[in-house]
Amino acid sequence: DLILPSTALDGSPAQSGGIPAETWNKIVFLEDPVCDGCGMPAEYAMIGRCPACEAQPHVFNRARAACLYDEHSREPVLQFKHADRTDLAPLFARWLSRAGRELIDEADALVPVPLHRWRLLSRRYNQAAEVARRLSADTRVDYLPDALTRPRATASQGGRSASGRRRNVAAAFAVPEGRRRLIEGRRILLVDDVLTTGATADACARALKKAGAAEVSLLVIARVKSRTVNTT
Repeated sequence: DLILPSTALDGSPAQSGGIPAETWNKIVFLEDPVCDGCGMPAEYAMIGRCPACEAQPHVFNRARAACLYDEHSREPVLQFKHADRTDLAPLFARWLSRAGRELIDEADALVPVPLHRWRLLSRRYNQAAEVARRLSADTRVDYLPDALTRPRATASQGGRSASGRRRNVAAAFAVPEGRRRLIEGRRILLVDDVLTTGATADACARALKKAGAAEVSLLVIARVKSRTVNTT
C-alpha cells in the first residue's frame, strides 16, 4: 500500500473504502421496511411477506440486501466481481454486517455461493467468498468456504428469464459427503453479491437443506428492485 497506494474506482486516492464520494451519495441503501422473505423494499411496513413471496416462496427462508442494484451500485459490484477489486471486500462486509444484523445474530455459519472450478480458475477468486471471509472475521460467525460446491458448470445467468435461470442452475450445487456434518442441524447464512430472481440462491439452499441444514437465509450486497412472478 505504501508503494502502490489504493485508488478509488475513478482513479482518485482511496477514501470511503475505495468508492468515490459522488457514487456514495447516489447508492440507495436499504432500510426497513423490507419483505422478510426476499428483502425487497416496501413503502409501508407489511404483515407477512410481499405478494411475490406469497405467490412463489423461495427455498431460502429469509433474505436481506445492503443496497439496491442499479446504475449507481452496479459499477462497484462489477469491479469487485470481475476487475480484481478485492480491496472492496472489507467495505462490502461492513455493509452486510449492518444490513443483515438480525440474520447474522441467528446464524451458526456463513457459506459463500461457490464458483465452478473452471470459473474460479479463470477469475482467480470467488467474490462471495472474499466478502464472507471478511464478514466472518468481523462477526466471529463460523466460515465454511468448502461446505457447498458447484460440481456442474453452468452458463452465465445474464439475459435469462426467471424460469431459464432456474433451469440453468438446477442440481448445480452439492454438499460433499465429508462436509455434511458441518451443515446438519445448523442455521446457514448464504452470502452472495447480487440477488436478481433468487434462482441461484434457491438452488444453493435446496442443496444445503438436503444435507440437513435447519434453516438457510441469504445475505447479498445488492438486489434488484422488484421480482417478477411467473404466473404460467
